[in-house]
Amino acid sequence: MPKYTALLEDEDDIFGGTPKSKFWDIVNTANDDLVKEQIDVLLEKFAVMESLLLETHDEEKLSKVIEEYSFKNSSDVELSKKSAYIHVTTEIISRLDS
Repeated sequence: MPKYTALLEDEDDIFGGTPKSKFWDIVNTANDDLVKEQIDVLLEKFAVMESLLLETHDEEKLSKVIEEYSFKNSSDVELSKKSAYIHVTTEIISRLDS
């Protein structure tokens, strides 16, 4: 199977691609209401996380804390971002037939 690995990593492959590219494929073709609903869910989650962080960091310092964390933990952040793309894409797809 190793000789076929390159096929699975091709971003233009209809069955492959990155989580980000598949997310945008789905977002661009899905029902606008579903997409808006999922974006609203993401923004609510973001707002809650920001509020939690503001309990321990002042607003001026928060951007710096986030930037430093992102830099120090770039691999983990990238994996979390990919996971979020997959999660939201799955949520949209699972609601397409409802």
